[in-house]
Amino acid sequence: LFISVSAENVNDGDFFFFFCSSRIPGDWSRVGRVDPTQELELTFALKQQNIDLLEKILLLVSDPDSPQYGKHLSLQEVADLVRPSELTQKLVRGWLQSHGITNCSTVHTRDFLQCSMTSAVAETLLPGSRFYRYVREGQSVIRSSAPYSVHSEVQQHLDFVGGLHRLPPKGPSVSTEQQSSKAGFHLGVTPSILRERYNLTSHDVGSAENNSQAVAQFLEQYYHPADLAEFMGMFGGSFEHLSQVDKVIGTQGAGKAGLEASLDVEYIMSTGANISTWFFTNPGRHESQEPFLQWMVLLSNMSDLPWVHTISYGDDEDSLSTSYMMRINAEFMKAGVRGISLLFASGQSEEKMWSDGGEMSFFFVFLSPYVTTVGGTSFKNPFKVTYEVTDYISGGGFSNVFEMPDYQVTAVKKYLQTAAADLPPQAYFNVSGRAYPDIAALSDNYWVVSNRVPIPWVSGTSASTPVVGGMLSLINDQRLLKGLPTLGFLNPRLYKLQGRALFDVTEGCHLSCLDEQVQGKGFCAAPSWDPVTGWGTPDFASLQGFLSE
Repeated sequence: LFISVSAENVNDGDFFFFFCSSRIPGDWSRVGRVDPTQELELTFALKQQNIDLLEKILLLVSDPDSPQYGKHLSLQEVADLVRPSELTQKLVRGWLQSHGITNCSTVHTRDFLQCSMTSAVAETLLPGSRFYRYVREGQSVIRSSAPYSVHSEVQQHLDFVGGLHRLPPKGPSVSTEQQSSKAGFHLGVTPSILRERYNLTSHDVGSAENNSQAVAQFLEQYYHPADLAEFMGMFGGSFEHLSQVDKVIGTQGAGKAGLEASLDVEYIMSTGANISTWFFTNPGRHESQEPFLQWMVLLSNMSDLPWVHTISYGDDEDSLSTSYMMRINAEFMKAGVRGISLLFASGQSEEKMWSDGGEMSFFFVFLSPYVTTVGGTSFKNPFKVTYEVTDYISGGGFSNVFEMPDYQVTAVKKYLQTAAADLPPQAYFNVSGRAYPDIAALSDNYWVVSNRVPIPWVSGTSASTPVVGGMLSLINDQRLLKGLPTLGFLNPRLYKLQGRALFDVTEGCHLSCLDEQVQGKGFCAAPSWDPVTGWGTPDFASLQGFLSE
């Protein structure tokens, strides 16, 4: 879905080339070269310091058996740790200024520079780049599909330049599918159904003044306050709740509400009920901006942030350069070490397949070891509150880039041994890669209000992620009331629970390649951890007991 920068970079004399493919997603149309005076805004990711130390500190403050557990860093302490060297800052700024680029802003951590310039200046600054305008369904972006280079003296001080290559995907992974109803049974997942299944009572609502949660949107997805109020009026009568978002970061569009945005905000606020909620909307202020990168830059520049962020958005590993992924991984570590929990939807399994010369292989969403990924489940009987089985669209598997972190080695090795007879051929996945998801929740047949219309049968891991996020916010609430630190990066503690306080999901498989060897069958659920539903779904009452101390 994206024009990708290759991990292979070549030094040629005075310039260091970053190669990218010329593959343009088929749903985008190139309409022509931009005018030389077209204003662009590019993001320069400066090399950080002490990343190994940052990782060590993150693991210590996230390990409940460590004396450092919960001793999170402030934004200033993070900045002091990772701030680029004076030499790096001087050389990069000097390089930009030598091309007449002076309109730049930085962040508190000094590791990003965002600079305005014309396309003519950008093409001189980055030899090889050629900027075109691409359009899709009324959306317009400016990107360069050609390889670009930077001077060799500067290259070692930069991770990447953002705003050149990556095109946004077509849209979020939510779907609607009509099913017939039966008298006397529930007609879809609502807040009351979730509370019944996951053992939340009407008293499980927030009350701590210093607690907050957030959803982040990147694809020109907006929510409408009237939809949220109507949703809470329809489905929030049995528990105390808020009906308004407290803070919007970014600019809300004037168009129709997006189903994704409506789903996210309605279910994080009905699960994490009565907790202050922020809505990050990041369409990009310029056609050259990358919305996801803009959100990461914001996190590096705000000292006051919500403690839980849920994100129903991802990239495919094969579309991104290794340097980009490693840098974003460091950004996730920066958030975790501050006590912030980042939850990402695991995506839809049918979107994780590709064919290379007739040979079928898997590739998986961009997957950091330092975020918590959320898979999806369905009720065994879709019209009753029964036990859960795998939702066939739930994404899961193994990273081809990131190594398996220590906190999950034991659980994943056990799965690979016990499920060996049912696994796809080993050529289809990387057994030593970071495995996902980590946890799951219902992702099938939700009710959502969007554009003042109640919509049934909305499905996707975009639904399960804000539900888990809301529950973690409630647990943070209890911790804050007791004077304890927030959960922060959850995974080390989650894996040490070894499935306690979670409903194990042991039935069902997700979709995979339709070839002769696997015939559409992917990974399957199994006792304990599995790469479809993780450790299972939350038993909130028990989980709060384990995590609120």
